[in-house]
Amino acid sequence: MTKVFPVPEQAATSEAVGLAPALTAGIVTALVGFVSAFAVVLKGLTGVGASQAQAASGLLAVCLTQAVGMMVLSYRYRMPISLAWSTPGAALLAGAGAVAGGWPAAVGAFVLTGVLILLTGLWGRIGDLVARIPVGIAQAMLAGVLLPLCLAPVRAVPTSPAVVLPVIAVWLVLQRYAKRWAVLAAFVAAAVGAGISMVLDHRGLELASMVPSVELTVPHWNWQTIIGITVPLYIVTMASQNIPGSAVLGSFGYQVPWRAAMTVTGVGTILGAPAGGHAINLAAISAALAAAPSAHPDPKRRWIAAFTAGFGYLVLALASAAVVALIAAAPAGTLETVAGLALLGTLAAALAGALRAEEHREASVLTFLIAASGVSFLGVGAAFWALVVGLIARRLLAART
Repeated sequence: MTKVFPVPEQAATSEAVGLAPALTAGIVTALVGFVSAFAVVLKGLTGVGASQAQAASGLLAVCLTQAVGMMVLSYRYRMPISLAWSTPGAALLAGAGAVAGGWPAAVGAFVLTGVLILLTGLWGRIGDLVARIPVGIAQAMLAGVLLPLCLAPVRAVPTSPAVVLPVIAVWLVLQRYAKRWAVLAAFVAAAVGAGISMVLDHRGLELASMVPSVELTVPHWNWQTIIGITVPLYIVTMASQNIPGSAVLGSFGYQVPWRAAMTVTGVGTILGAPAGGHAINLAAISAALAAAPSAHPDPKRRWIAAFTAGFGYLVLALASAAVVALIAAAPAGTLETVAGLALLGTLAAALAGALRAEEHREASVLTFLIAASGVSFLGVGAAFWALVVGLIARRLLAART
């Protein structure tokens, strides 16, 4: 697929427009990408054993690595190549629970995930193997992982109704009138509720906890985390982020430099892992914000939007510790509520993809149920077993017909 070039009228128009639309689109891309899923990242990192400081460091790490990565790629190839952290991967971590070997083992799994992403760019056969995993099975596994997280807002209502109910109400209203900003508005409502709660309880935030810092962890490896974390994290990152992200850019006329993108995101994941970063990848949903005509009428100048988004993430990285400190001081259920609301759209899309092929629905449902159960076996999490059983069931049931 070739890049789209503007006709002379478009070029003249773009000169008159200037860079304002691209700069604005880049800022919006960064804000939407950060606010819509940072709670999922924090929930995922703490779910596999990170402390508050380590989770803040992890959020800082993915912000920095994806910021540098998208600035390098967009400038080098003059394309609006946006990067993001792996939101489905973070959701997977949140559902995985404590892993054998604790947080150092989880960090080791992140490093190996980066190695696999890097190898995908260098050796095409690995990417081909991932592409051969049936979409329905991969989406069913993702949906099962997401379900407990998306139930969290409901479960949080009895715990902290004074904070959770207004957050849900604000999210519903914005879903109706300004869907793009629904999660941002929900976070603002949660922050206001947390602030009021702290005032009433005479609590405050320690300034030291709001200063960004890097908490390095020496990675450890064991077979349980390699199978239970690395493999599912790599698969959902590729199937739910990298491959769709490439398709989104392709829909706007851009051919992603696959090897370069996988190399940058793979190396970025490896470098960010000791600081707690789980995985970075091509942006999927937010990619359209920088690549669409609204970013700039001239397709050759939309790369500025992605570059600006990268700069925006550098700024947002400085706020990572403050965000974590605020969430930690909020009433119980606040983080889970924001994360669950942020993932509802992803859950809906995953369920639709899992159940689209009628002849394979039984295998997809079985995959979904195992992943949603959260049950581990031999120290390996449910996501891996859901994938294995789903693939076997699909093959057996297909042979039946």
